[in-house]
Amino acid sequence: MNPKPVVLSDRASVEVAQVVRHYSSTASSDVARSFAGAVRDAVQHLSLFPATGSTRFDLPLHWPELRSWPVSGFPYLLLYVESDDTIDIYRVLHTARDIPESLRDGMED
Repeated sequence: MNPKPVVLSDRASVEVAQVVRHYSSTASSDVARSFAGAVRDAVQHLSLFPATGSTRFDLPLHWPELRSWPVSGFPYLLLYVESDDTIDIYRVLHTARDIPESLRDGMED
C-alpha cells in the first residue's frame, strides 16, 4: 500500500503547537518531544492505514466521513477525513473535551 499524504489544517497545527508548549511548561521538554513524536507516529499510521480510525463522532455531527485516531500515550485525538488524494486532519483535541461540541464550533470558522 502506498502512503497517502497527510495535511494538517492550520487549526490542527496550532493545536499541536499549543500542546507542545503546554507540556514544555508544565511537564518537561522530554514530554513535549514525546508528544510531538507520538503525533508524527499517528500521522504516519494514518498515511498508511486511513480507514482504521473510529467513526464514533460521525453520527452526532452528521459528518459520515469523519474519523478519529488516538495519539498513543497521550489523551489526544486526531480528527480527520480521508479524501481521494489526502488525509486531512482538521483538529487535535484532548479526550476530556466535548469532542462533538468542539468540532461544531470549529465548523463555523
